[in-house]
Order: sequence, then C-alpha cells, then structure tokens
Amino acid sequence: MKIGNIAFTSRYPVFLAPMEDVTDIGFRLLCKQFGADMVYTEFVSSDALIRHVRKTKEKLTICEEERPVAIQIYGNDPDSMVEAAKICEEANPDAIDINFGCPAKKVAGRGAGSGMMKTPGLMLEITEKVVKAVGLPVTVKTRLGWDENSRIIVTLAEQLQDCGIAALTIHGRTRSQKYTGEADWTLIGEVKNNPRMHIPIIGNGDLVTPQDCKRRFDETGVDAVMIGRASYGQPWIFSDVKHFLETGELAPKQSFSWYLDVLKQQVMQSVQRLDERRGILHIRRHLAGTPIFKGIPDFKPTRIALLRANTVEELFTVMDEIPEKFGIR
Repeated sequence: MKIGNIAFTSRYPVFLAPMEDVTDIGFRLLCKQFGADMVYTEFVSSDALIRHVRKTKEKLTICEEERPVAIQIYGNDPDSMVEAAKICEEANPDAIDINFGCPAKKVAGRGAGSGMMKTPGLMLEITEKVVKAVGLPVTVKTRLGWDENSRIIVTLAEQLQDCGIAALTIHGRTRSQKYTGEADWTLIGEVKNNPRMHIPIIGNGDLVTPQDCKRRFDETGVDAVMIGRASYGQPWIFSDVKHFLETGELAPKQSFSWYLDVLKQQVMQSVQRLDERRGILHIRRHLAGTPIFKGIPDFKPTRIALLRANTVEELFTVMDEIPEKFGIR
C-alpha cells in the first residue's frame, strides 16, 4: 500500500489515530516503538495556527524517529485551511491530514470537524484547495455522515478522491452518535469495495483487540486500520495487534511490572516535555484508561490515589506498591 510516496511494506498496516491531548510526540514515539506503521499529531486548529498561537505551533514538532507522521488540521474556512496547510508543510511531515470527523461540540458545532458533514460542498472546496496548495500527500479523516438520515460516505468518498486526496480514513459512526453505540463498518466496506475507488481506505472505530483488527481486515478488505481510544495507557497494543495479524496467535503476556514500566516511561516523557505538574495532569487520561488495572478487586482507592498524585515520586510510589499489595506478577 502507498499513500502518496509513503510505502508500507506490512500486509496489515496499523495506524495510531490523531487524538487531542493524547497523541503528543512522546506518546507517538512510544506507539511507533511498539510497531505503529503511521502516527498522527493531535489536531491543529487552522485559525490558531495562522494567528501563531504558541501552544498550537508546538503541536507541529515532529522528529525523524516517528516517521511516517502526518499533521492533522481542522477548520471551516478555505483560505485559513490553505494557509495552515502551508505552515504545516514547513514542519516537514510526511502527509497532511484534514479532520472532517471530530464530533466535539466546540468543533463540529462551529461547522468544522464532522460539522462539515452538513456542508459537503464546503468540505470538498477546502479539500481541493489544500491539495493544490501543498506538495505533500493530503489525506482526510471523516465519518459516515451527520446522522442516520444522511449517511453520505459512499458518494462523498468518490468526491473526496476526485479532489486529489491520497487516502481516506473513515470512522464507522455518524456525528450524531459521537462515540456511543457500535461502529458500523458496513459502509466502510462498501467504500473500499466500490470499483471506482482507487485510493487506500483506512478503517477506524471500536478496534479494541487484535481479533477486532483481523476481523475488519477480513470482512471489509480495508488497506489499513486505525486504533484510537484503545491505545490509552497501552501503547503496546500495536505490538500485540501486529503479532496476531502476522502469526494468528495472541502475543504472550508480559509481567505486570513490565506494563508498569511502560506507563512510567510515558509519565517521564510527559514530565520532561511539559513540567512535573502539567506532565502528570496530561498523563492521567492514560492512567485512567489503561486496561492493566481493570478487574483488580478493590482497586478503586488505589486508582483514586494514582489520579490524585501530584509528583512523580508520589505517583511512582503508588504504582510500585500495586504488585505486592494485590498479589500480581
């Protein structure tokens, strides 16, 4: 499979989804270390970028070790999106991705992200202008439609392809669903198997286990899958998925302390990138979401202690006590 000039040798490419406050450079590098074939930045506001907002410009920081990496932008004004894409191009990513999928009210409610599903004409105008403005491959991430009465993705996919995009990622929900219910991969498969489509189709939504990924590859024939929320607090999910896709067998479980050490690595990367206070606040989403603590009896007080820790020393002390306290190896 190729996205523009980016060649993927894996039979089953697995990507890390762009996620706000999640896919910072530290987490991307960890996911890459564990086998992610491509990673994406947090989404970048085109309006904030062209106003040179410092925190937004910091999101453009990428490094050689994480390639191939795409910078994702969002907005609802064609001129602003073009200018933002040009700024992103100067950061030298491997691709630029346009976010037409975010369901958050502060984004979609202003007509950006999945709010574009209400104005497909404007979506296509933005896409075509961005493609023409930059020399990098431009990709799009979107949803099935605005709601159940406007699941327009099959037709829209062809129109986006006509704009010149190099690949299309589809999340199997409408905007009105946000993240509720189950992702519907039926239309993703319909887009992939449309004989008029020739660009890579990447499927996204409810990919929680290695078996989920294999099933979606087999059922729909997608060119790649993209893992989002299931990566919270477990960047090793990529090595587990790749192992299963390549061998048909589940990867051997590591020791509990091994998983704790990976989480500690995440903590330290976050602290070094920000500072101790902000770094710990940032990492709490991963500590709350990691599956390694799920199912441990009477773990609630320890979970609260983890999420209330304000220093690395305090946090690591709580983490180090878990194996002996709960008899886990």
